[in-house]
Formats: sequence, C-alpha cells, structure tokens
Amino acid sequence: MEPEEKINPNPLKRSFEAMDTHIATFTPRDYQLKVYEVAMRRNTIAVLETGVGKTMIAVMMIKEIGKSLKNDNGDKKLIIFLAPTVHLVHQQCKEIKAHTTLNVEEYYGARGVDEWNAKTWEKEINEHDVLVMTPQILLDALRKAYLSFEAFCFIVLDECHRANGNHPYARIMKEYYHKSTKRPKIFGMTASPVIRKGVSSIKDSEEQIGELESLLDSQVYIVEDRMELEQYIPSAKPICRFYEPMQPSNLDTKAKLESLWSKFDAVLLGLRESLPDQYKDTDDKYKTFRDRLANDHAKILFCLENLGLVCAYEAVKVCIENSPNVQEECEIYKESVIQYENFLREVLSIIEGSFPHEHEKLLDVINGGSDAVATGEISSKLYELLEIFRSFGKATDVLCIIFVERIIAAKVIDRVMKKISDLSHFTVSYLTGSNSSVGGLPPKAQTEILESFRRGKVNLLFSTDVVEEGIHVAKCSSVIRFDLPKTVRSYIQSRGRAREKDSQYIIMLERGNKKQLDHVSYITRSENSMTNTAMNRDPGGCPLKPSITNEALEKYVVESTGASVTTNSSVSLIYKYCEKLPGDKFFVPKPKFEPMVDGDVCRCKLILPPNAAFQTIIGREARNFHAAKQLVCLDACKKLHVMGALNDHLLPFNEEPSLNDSSTSSGKVLPSGAGTTKRKELHGSIGVRMLSGTWGDKLDGAMFHAYKMDFSCNIAKEFFSSFVFLLETKLDDDVGNIEVELYLLTKFVKSSISSCGQIYLDAQQMGKAKCFQELIFNGLFGRLFFKSSEVRKFLFQTEESLWDPLNLYLLLPLEVDLKINWTGIESCVSAVEFLKINARLNFQRPEAVNESSSLNVNDPVVTEINSEIIHLADRSASINSLKQMVVIAIHTGRIYSILDIVPDSSAESPFEGDADAGFSSFADYYYKKYSIVLKHPEQPLLLLKQSHNSHNLLVDFRNEGDSFKNKLEGGKKKIVERKPYQLVHIPPELLVGTDLRTNVLKSCYLLPSLMHRLESLMLASQLREEITSHVGDFNISSSLILEALTTLRCNESFSMERLELLGDSVLKYTISCHLFLKYPKKHEGQLSNHRSRIVSNSALHKLGTNSKLQEYIRDCPFDPRKWTAAGQRSIWPSPCDHGLDTMEVPIDSKFFSEDTKLMLGKTCDRGHRWMGSKTLSDCVEALIGAYYVGGGLKAALRVMKWLGVEVEVEHSLIDDAIKIASLYSYAPKAEHIGAIESKIGYNFSIKGLLLEAITHATEPEQGVGYCYQRLEFLGDAVLDILITWHLYENHKNVDPGELTDLRSASVNNDSFAVAAVRRNLHPHLQHGSLYLENQISAFVKLVSGMSNTVLTPDTKGPKVLGDLVESIAGALLIDSKLNLEEVWKIFKPILSPIVTPDKLELPPSRELIELCDSLGYFIKEQFISKGDTVHVVLKLQLEDVLLDGQGSGPTRKAARGMASLRLLKELESRGISSSKRRKHDNDVVDVPSSRGSDVNPCSSQTDGDISGSIARKKLKLQPGKNGDPSSGVCLKNAGDTKKVDIPVLPPVDMKKGGPRTSLYALCKKLQWPMPTFDPMEQKSRTLIQFGDDTTGFNSFESQISLTIPDFGKIELTGEARADKKSSFDSAALLMMYELERQGKIVIGQ
Repeated sequence: MEPEEKINPNPLKRSFEAMDTHIATFTPRDYQLKVYEVAMRRNTIAVLETGVGKTMIAVMMIKEIGKSLKNDNGDKKLIIFLAPTVHLVHQQCKEIKAHTTLNVEEYYGARGVDEWNAKTWEKEINEHDVLVMTPQILLDALRKAYLSFEAFCFIVLDECHRANGNHPYARIMKEYYHKSTKRPKIFGMTASPVIRKGVSSIKDSEEQIGELESLLDSQVYIVEDRMELEQYIPSAKPICRFYEPMQPSNLDTKAKLESLWSKFDAVLLGLRESLPDQYKDTDDKYKTFRDRLANDHAKILFCLENLGLVCAYEAVKVCIENSPNVQEECEIYKESVIQYENFLREVLSIIEGSFPHEHEKLLDVINGGSDAVATGEISSKLYELLEIFRSFGKATDVLCIIFVERIIAAKVIDRVMKKISDLSHFTVSYLTGSNSSVGGLPPKAQTEILESFRRGKVNLLFSTDVVEEGIHVAKCSSVIRFDLPKTVRSYIQSRGRAREKDSQYIIMLERGNKKQLDHVSYITRSENSMTNTAMNRDPGGCPLKPSITNEALEKYVVESTGASVTTNSSVSLIYKYCEKLPGDKFFVPKPKFEPMVDGDVCRCKLILPPNAAFQTIIGREARNFHAAKQLVCLDACKKLHVMGALNDHLLPFNEEPSLNDSSTSSGKVLPSGAGTTKRKELHGSIGVRMLSGTWGDKLDGAMFHAYKMDFSCNIAKEFFSSFVFLLETKLDDDVGNIEVELYLLTKFVKSSISSCGQIYLDAQQMGKAKCFQELIFNGLFGRLFFKSSEVRKFLFQTEESLWDPLNLYLLLPLEVDLKINWTGIESCVSAVEFLKINARLNFQRPEAVNESSSLNVNDPVVTEINSEIIHLADRSASINSLKQMVVIAIHTGRIYSILDIVPDSSAESPFEGDADAGFSSFADYYYKKYSIVLKHPEQPLLLLKQSHNSHNLLVDFRNEGDSFKNKLEGGKKKIVERKPYQLVHIPPELLVGTDLRTNVLKSCYLLPSLMHRLESLMLASQLREEITSHVGDFNISSSLILEALTTLRCNESFSMERLELLGDSVLKYTISCHLFLKYPKKHEGQLSNHRSRIVSNSALHKLGTNSKLQEYIRDCPFDPRKWTAAGQRSIWPSPCDHGLDTMEVPIDSKFFSEDTKLMLGKTCDRGHRWMGSKTLSDCVEALIGAYYVGGGLKAALRVMKWLGVEVEVEHSLIDDAIKIASLYSYAPKAEHIGAIESKIGYNFSIKGLLLEAITHATEPEQGVGYCYQRLEFLGDAVLDILITWHLYENHKNVDPGELTDLRSASVNNDSFAVAAVRRNLHPHLQHGSLYLENQISAFVKLVSGMSNTVLTPDTKGPKVLGDLVESIAGALLIDSKLNLEEVWKIFKPILSPIVTPDKLELPPSRELIELCDSLGYFIKEQFISKGDTVHVVLKLQLEDVLLDGQGSGPTRKAARGMASLRLLKELESRGISSSKRRKHDNDVVDVPSSRGSDVNPCSSQTDGDISGSIARKKLKLQPGKNGDPSSGVCLKNAGDTKKVDIPVLPPVDMKKGGPRTSLYALCKKLQWPMPTFDPMEQKSRTLIQFGDDTTGFNSFESQISLTIPDFGKIELTGEARADKKSSFDSAALLMMYELERQGKIVIGQ
C-alpha cells in the first residue's frame, strides 16, 4: 500500500527528501495505534482505505518485532514484506528503510533473482533482516529450498485481497504456512477484502471475507470511528458524468472493414494451405500470426465503434508500426505479412474516405466539438471526456488519471490528445502493464512515466488497471473512470488514487443506460455491505475452513534440501526445464501433451524435446485432462531429478560457475578475477638448482662437469676465445649441447655449448679460477673500486664473500689447444696482488702531494729510455707485445684493451678532455685529479678501448622497429648505425698488465646473453624433471618447454603464444571427449557449460598456481645489467619492498592489484615480480601444447593430469557410446546415409552415429531421443584441434598473431557452412522447419555465385550448416574410436582450401582499425537502428578530406563491417592500403604508435619532469588541400565541416610522456591525424646543460608535423633534450602552445 498523505498538522512521517542520513520519525494517529495493538496480539487483516497509512502500521510492527530477530542460540529470524507488483516493492522498501534501522533489501525478477543459487540467497539472508519482494519470488525460493519457512517470524501481505485461487499469496499460505508447525505472525493490508465482482448481500460479503480470513489465518479489523479517518483522508466524492447515448454511426465503414477482413482472411488461409505438409513448425507460427491479426482487426473495430473514426485511424497506424518482422522468415510467411500490411493500408484508406472532409485536416477536426460527434469522427463518450479536460481550464498543475479497460484505448486517445490544439497545454502520456504480447510497456518505461506523472511533468495519464493498487501520487486531483470498474475492489482502489483535497472521482456513464447505472449501484451497495460485514464480524465466531487450509496436493520433496514440487507447480517446472535445453531460432524446446481418454478416465502422454534426458512418459489416471497433465509432469519431475537433469533444488542442472580466488585469505576483493588481463599479481621465482654447488668453501679440490663454449663469427677474421663452463651438476643432454645465435650490431656470432666430460681442479687451481672470475666480471660488468662509508675500497681487500652456494660455477678461458688458459688466469691473480698494494684508492689534495706520491712499480728503475720498451705499472713490455693486451687502470679499476701506441705523444701532451677543465696536460690532469706524479711522463700515451656494459645479444635488433611502410613494401633488415668506440688515452705507468688478449675480453661480452639462455634452459629442464617425476618421461625437449614458459614481453625470437594457441585446442578437445563419453545423458548446453568451467582462464589460473607454474615463467626482456656471474657483486640492486622474506609469494589478494602503472616482469632481489594474471592461464595452455608437440596426445594428457585435470578416456565408454548409436533405426534414412558416406569417402561402421549427426531437433518424428547437438559439441573441438595442428605444423615461421588469424578464418561457422554447401551435404539434413529450409536455400544460392569462400560482413551462413559439418566430424571420431588421423584424412578435402597466409583476409573492421592506427588516423562511428536493421556511419578524417563510410546489417558488427569495407575500398583508390594481416611487433614493452617515431602515446612513464622554458623555434604553415569526391563513400571537403567549439584541454602533465599524451588525446577527440616526429641527434664530448635541468653528452631535437583539416599543416621544432622521448615531449608541448596561440585550443591552468 501507499504511504499516507501529509495534509494533517501532525504528519506520520516527513518527506523522502528530508530522509537523508537519519531515521525519519512519525507520531502514530489514534486509529493506527488501535490497529497496531490488535495486530500485535493476533494475526490481522487491516481493512483501511487507501491513503490512511496502513504501511506505517506495518513499519511500527516491523520495528518492534525486529528487536528480537536473533535469539540466545544465535539463530536468526527474518521479516518478509510481500507486495504484488514491482512498483509497490520499490515503494514499500523505501518506506521501511526510511523508518527503521534494520537491514532492508528488495527482490524482484528484473534483479536476476530467478537465476540465483543457494550461496547467493544465503548471503542475502545473512546480510539482511527485512526482505521486501513480490510473492512469486518468495514462492519460488521456498520451492527451491533456498529459503526456509521456519526462518520467518513475521510476514506482511500488501494488497492481501489477491490471496485467492492460484495467486502466489494463496499458494504460499496453502503449501507452507498451513503445513508449518512454527507459523510466523501474519499482517494483511487491503482497502477491499473482497475481490469478486459483486457482494450485494451480507451473506456474500461474509463468505468472501471468511475465505480470506481462513486462508491467511487472520481476522479482519476495521476502524469503526469513521469520523477520525475522514479527518485525515481526503476522500474523493464520486461524480457521475453522463455522455449522450452512443449512436450507431460509421456503419458503412464498419461493413467495408468486415468485408475486407473476410477477403484477407480467405487469402491468408489460401497461403497457409500452400505450405508443404512435412514442415510442422508453420502451424503454430501461422496460428499465432492469425490470432494476432484477428486481434488487431478487433482493436480497430473497437476504436471505430467506441471512440470514433479518428481513434480508429490512429489504431490502424499503431498496428502498421508494430507489423511483424519478416527479415529472416520464409517466402510464404513474408507474403502473408505483405498481404496483411496491404490490408491495413486499405483499412486506412477506407477510414480516410469516411471523413466528411479531407483527412489532412485531421489534426484540427476535434476542435469542431459536437459537430465531430455528429459525423462520427469522435464518439460522444470521447467528446464528453474532452469536455471534462476543457473544464480544467488552462491550469498546468492538473494531475489526472484516466482509467481505460483496453491498452489500445490508452494508446490511441493519448495520440489523439496530442493533436488537439486547445488542450495542448496539457502533457499527455499512457501507462499499461508489461505484457509484450498485447503491446504493453516494459517495466523501465513504466517507472519513468509514473515518475514523470508524480513530478507533474505529465498532466493527463491514461492507464489500464496497472496503477489501480497502491501507487502513491500525492497531488493527484482527479480520477476519471472512462470505463466502469468491474469489481468493488477496482472501484475502491481506483478511487483511492485521488489524493488531493477536494479531489474528484468521475464515473462516466451513458445517459439512459440502465445496465450501467445498475452496475454502479451494485458496486456501491457492495462496498457498504463489505464495510458493514467487516465491522460487525465476531472475532471468535469465524473458524477456519478446512476445505481451504487442508488442500490435498501431491508433492515430491528432495530429502537432502527440502526442495519440493507439487501437482500445482509441476507443469511450470517442466516448461522451465525445456526452456533451458539448447535451441535455436528454428527450434524452441517445449513439451507436448497428448490426452489418452478411456471412458471417464483420462491419462496424459508427455513428449519432451529430443535433447532432453528422456523423451516420453505416460502419467497416471485422473478425473480430467488438466489433472492428468499435472500428474504426468510431477512424475516427469521426479524422473528428471533421479536422472540428474534437475539438481537437488529442482532446477535444470547447469554447471555452477567457479568462484574466483577461493583460495585467497585476504578480505580484499577485486572486480577483475583470476586469469584476466586487468588483474596483476605478485609472484616469486624459483632458483635454478643446476647452478648450485657445494665446493665453494672446500679446502681440497673438486670434480666438475665441463662444457666447452665455442664462438664462430660470420666475419672470418673476427676471433673469439673459447671458454669452459664448470659446474657441479651434470646438465641434461638437450641443455648441455646447444647452439645459440648472438646478434651484434654489424655481425652475428654462432655460439655452441658441448659437453667435454669431467675435470678435476685442485684447491690452488680453484682459488686462481675464482680470483680470475671475480676480477674479470666485476671489472667488466661491475666495479673493482667502490665506496663504503665514504672510503674507496678495492673489492679484493674486503671480507665480503662473493660466492653464493645457489649460484656456483666457473667460466674460464681456453687456449687454442682447448686447455684452460692458466697463464692468463695466473696473470690476473698477479694483477690482483699488485693492485692490493698499489691501487690508487684515496686521493690527497694537490698541495699535500710530495715526491713520494709518484708511482712505484715493481720494475727496476730505468735510467735510460728505450723507445721499444714501455713501462707499465707492474711490468715492462715491448711495443709489439702490448697490442691486444688486457690491462687494468690502477686509479679507476677499469679494464681496457690496448689498441696501439699514440705516436708523437707523452704525458706532457695537451689534455683532450673538457676544454674548460683547466688541465694543461695529461700529467697535470692526473696530478690535480688523482694526486699522481707520473714517473715516466715522457713515455708515449697508449690508445685504449674502454670496457662497456654488456648488451642483450639474443635479440636481432636489425629486425626491430620496422615501419609499417617498410613492412608493406617487404622492407629489408634495418641497418643499425654503429656508434664509435669509446677510446681513451692513458699513460702506460697507470696500467697493470695481464697475459689475456682482446679475444678473451670479446668473448666475455658474449657470456651474459649465452648464460641467460643456458640458465633459462636449465629452468625448463628443472620443470620437466618435476613433471616427469609424477607422470613419466616423454622426452619433451627443454627448448620446447622454455618456449611455453616465455612470454612475448621477453622479446625473444620465440614465445608461448603459438603453443598457447595449440594447447587451447588440445585442452578443448580432450575435455570435450571426456565429457561427451562420461555424461551420455547431458545435453549440449550442459556439456558446454561444464567445458567452459574447466577451460576458463580462472580455472586454468588455479591449476597453474597449484602447480607453482608461476615461479618458472619468464616475463621480462633479458637485462644484461641485472645479470651477475658467480663471484660478481651486483651494482644494480633492486631492494624488495613487498614485505616478504622468501622467494615464494603466497596466493593472497593483498598481492593482487589493478594498478595500470605497475612495471610487469621487473624482478626484485628476492625474485618477486608483478605478472598479468592471464599470463599464468596462457602458460598452462602453452605447456599442454608443448607436450602435445613433443609427445603427442598421450603426453598432453599426462601433463594435464600433473596440472590437475583428470581427463583419461576409457575405451569402455567409447564402446558404450557406439552401443547406444547402434540401436537407432536408420533404415528409413538409408538413402541419405549412403549418399553422405559416398560424398565424404568414409563408410560408417555404426550408421546410427551418422543418422544422429544429420538429425536436427526439428525432425518431425515424435519421441526420437537424439539430435545432432551432442555430436556438434564434440565435432567443434575435433575440427578445432585438427585445423590448429595443421596450421601450426605447416606455418612454422608465421608469428603467433597471424596464426591466430589463420585459425579464426578457418575454424568458424561461416567457413564450415560454405564447405557443407560446396560438398553438397546440406540436402541430407533431416529437419522439419520450412523457415530453416528457406534460409538454407537462400544461402546455397548465394554460395553458388561466390568466387571465393569469404562472406561479406552482412552475410552469415546458417548455423545449422556449420553444425552439420561439426556433427559429422564428431560422429566420425566416435566411429573411428577417437582416431584423429582418420578424421583429418576425411575432412581435409572437405574443408579445403584451408586458408594460407597469402590468402588471409582480415575482417574489414579490424583491417581498417589497424590501418588507421598505423597511419595515425582516428575513426568515429554513429549507429542508428531502424527496425531490425542497424545503420552505421564511420567518419575517417584524412589530411585533406573527410570520408563517410556507410553500412547496414542485422547487427552492429555486420553494419560496421560493411561500412569498413567501403572505406577500405575508398582508401585503396587513394593509394592507401595495408597487407591482409596485422603488423607483429615483438617489442610489447614500448610499441611505436605514431608515424616516423618510436613514441608510445599511451606511455605511463612518470620519471623526470620536462617542464622548462619552451621557445618557438621553427614554424611552417601549409594550406590544406581538398580531395576529389568518389562514388561509394561520401566525401566532405575540410571546409564543409561544421564549426566546433574551441576545446579546453586539462592542464598538461609535465612529467615524461605527459605532453605527448595530451596532444594525442586532443587529436583523437578532434579527429586530426596523429602528429609525426622527426628526431635529430647531435653528440658532444663535453657535458651539455638542457633547459629542463638535465645534462648529457647527446642532444636530441625533434621536428613535429601536425595536419589540421580545414586549416593546413603546422611544422615546428622543439627544444633540445637529453633523450629522444623528452625531445618529443618538448615538441608536443610547443605544438600545443602554438595551437593555443592560433585560437585552436585553450589549455587549462
């Protein structure tokens, strides 16, 4: 019921607007307290008029009872508030929330409550105290045992008079309340306790009220003091408004319409009879169509007779607007609809011809008033209604509800009212129920209209009885009963809508119509009788009627849950079960009932669809067909439950979706689930066990496994020293014997690793080897001198241990004869010992330097200079022996290689460093900076090559970053500019010599990349060992497993994507076989749901984490700086800030994030790294794919078992499936079976399998227990794996993205449908649908005229044809006992030609997007729906012209595809086209997105600030040029575009990447082509200071070019910056300032 009016001085509650955060208070009126006190004592039906505040009495009771919802045992009780409509649920829930502190929630169908499961309901029960819902929701929840009736302590029934017959109120009371031993308190609310048409006598009233009391186990209570009520209630006084008798007018028009209908009906019957008899689906459709047309005809006649010509005219237009859709119907049905539309047009013509004057004047015809009545244009009844409206005057605050009986009356009067000029000041609308079959309004529209009426935006609301009950409109001043109320309830309820003081309740009566007068008199007497009966009832003299409370209903109860189904609910449950079976637009699963009458006894035969768990059942005997139907359905429900087709809540069994993150322990919940790309997760890393050792602290010798590393350069004269890799553990053969290509800038080196047995090193050799490794790797890739507590130290003079037992191995150089180069190693040991004494670690101030600061070398003092001898710090050597020597500087600890002697030079030569540094010579430089006095300043300087950082040599950068244009033109490998070596001049006496040559050093730079690959293979081998220990060895290569563990982010030449694609198909196939065989009674929908649950990303993620697969994944590019050899001290630490002490990270939601700025793959020092959640799911699929490639299906099944997927296929199950199919009678279809076998070239052993494969669910033969759906489910997976494997094997050099496109182009319904037609398989499809036959025929005609196999975007192949191909494949698989090779041998010719890379065509929409992305153009789209056709316009702005591509189709996707196709053709005519496939870029870390640049417009980098003074450097303006128009695509010159408002940009983020992001966003918004950048680099030997307070030796200036349509091109150059991307930002910022200067934009401050 509605809340009461706020018209009294002591209102019950304040307005909703005032109910903000506090509980609204109210003071109960005396009568409310009386009702409350009675209702708290006993179950009560409160009979009070609308608007007196019945809801508030219920709220008072809820507040009181709500105080004791929890008892001492912790059991929780619930309060249930039932309201019969969704409008009332909203209204009452709002009231209870406003006036109580209880947790209140509302429930209705649109919330999806019908699909909730037990867990969802349990959550709702735990979180709420008061549940407000429609009674059907409660009844369903009780029947499903989601709610327990014993949990209710109080039930409120709003509009409780509805509790009769089979209404949910009645069913709840009969099935649950009266059967319960613990009954809740009941409070019913109504304005009219009687519902039937008349209760003119006291006896009638007593009977109806008694039935209601008995059913609700309550007693009626009515307030006796009417004076008190009238003080608060603005009672509307009934007024009778008489209209003149309806004269029979327009008889001639009516006769013409009747004649026309007879003629049309005969045509319709003729068309029906021309339909083929074998197609049964036309009968129901034609019957429904004919009923609809007859209904439309009746509506038009009703309007003509009761409302006049004008309304009849509008009624015809309503029918035309709602004409049936025939886009995909059969020809005969289309013809029928065309005939019907012609009929309506003729009706329209007849009505137009019936007007006394031109129908063009219809808009003003009603203004003639009574004249229009005389001519039949409007009826006298409608005229009187208009006069009532005119009596309201010009006031615009009128709120009036007009109740009409029929929806069509509400619609047409609403339309006519809007055409009347003297009533135009009123806003008119109409409101109906949501029954779509009779033209009702959807719930959302109802709510919006009602809200508009409440707010006064609508003045006159025409309505059916949908708003009679309970709807609260406080200011409604008039209610007009255009059609009389049929019952006393309708009379009282509609009168109660008039809430305003002095409001009117106008009843329209025909003058002189005695029947109408008697009816109104009868209703008013009934109201008085009802009121008197209720007031005079004796509370103790009304025992409950046993006939109602003890209704005998047969029931089936599930013991485990308590869910139940009765004879009353069994029929609806069977219908619901059928609704959940798989169907299509040609087959709607539904039950069929056949009566079986034998004398006075009736039984019913139930026939279920062919994909149901069973097909037929005959019920028990009953007194009539209705009862027999209920009994057979009850028996069927029992059987379905026993078979598992209905679950224990008696719902159609479908797989429950898996709950994400069920294993997490934290309370934080992210919207994105496990396995999604949005979610990021912190994971740990596992150590490589093969690298660990125990020999580090051994005092004696140790035995090592030795692996030789050889390097062969493609340039013959380049020589690299071989190395030997010594470790304690033996490597697997496919790890210790490999070849790896390493890519340098101008050459490549083939490195090979091979086992060379075992080698023993004694303690002394081990010490020397460790010393060598520490010196070389720290000297090259780390630091020999480092600061500690502001003091420089030599690495070898610290107590720090550099050898970790988990990373313990040796890398030693070999001599030409493949022996360890102990000479070179020992010289390094000597160099270390020398540096321990002579290293220049701490520098004194120059003024404190004396002669003792000069270098003291170990060589004897040379008194005479020999020009052929050079004195190093530790030795003297001839000039020739110096070249290619590796040396170490005593003042920096850096390692160099000597290139040559610098002729005519000495330490006294002018210093070549910074020009303004103030050093006069090299000697002066070392004296002032290092406090070193050179002992041999006269020696020539040495030209040295400086050591440098190692690089990632696993990536061929010559193939990276190719421009789109180069790709299109088949561009060659990119030539990378070689940067000059960093050469230095140093006096010889500052260098410590070694016996190592440059070729050793050159090899050292190769080792980080080679070792990274080796370590990765070790990790893959380690995972293989783990899997093998559980499932056996299948000889899967470590390189294949490594591929499965490597993401695209690693920038390797391989990644998991290809294997993931294959693994996805393998997983799908194995799961499909397993489910198909294990569950022969599950239909295709259940199998698909089950499969989806198993192969979902969230499920795969869980499998991966359970197997700790995340610890093995490689997810970032190799960073050589972060690589450290054994014995090397890292100079690039990444401290862990994740709060974990271990390498392993627990699966906990506190380690999940959706932060888009997280750096993925970057590993901290404890091995933790952020990873995309989907990466783990992909890795699981890739690993399955790797095992399939390496070991076939058996190996794939075993690794799936290790992962936790149990899919073993038992041969007995195959035999069972064959046995079932062998029982099918195929003889009647033998001709079709033989023809198909001949066409595909395979003879089935079990013909029943093929029969099942070609049988559609519409096959008219009754009781057939099969159709092709299950085999289609299996065949889909079969063809998927076969085609994917074919593509994988035959296109090994195709990148993963293109491989995915190839599969998408090959494995789809359209390609299969085309194959079915081209192999002439379609005639053998067994079905019973004329509509399906017509669609197939149309498609066959289309395919016969095609030159290729690709359909246009607006054309779709009939799904049944694709299904036919898949189901035959599934049947063949079972018949061959899962022989995939046999299936492929048969199906490869059927599916040929299978698409190849050179024939691949991308969908036009995607091709256009990728082309525009590469060229920097933006597309805008606009959709318009007209009926069942979608139209789209794609706008593409080029530099000189705006292109409009238009397309249409049945869906948005189809329309967009056609528009894209037209735009692509137009672009191609302009010389702009792309390849058929997308560009694949390995570098996903920083993808180029703008022409001529390597800038990422979506970069989220925030390091560094680029703000600073920006000055305009160069500006070039070019006028725009207009293109020529072309047919097919609408072209608009730039000047044709409308003037737009100047856009205001938000303040520009001055962090790195910010200006570019702002400029790109601007271009996208305005559809300007993307700007291009042309960077220029300059190098300097001196440090440069830039405007953004950065410094560097390289300077970048970027020229930016931006084309603005209708304006021209702006070119300018930004300021110099230290790196390329910062220079892009500088140019972008300058461009935005220039655009602001020219008035194109405004930049926010």
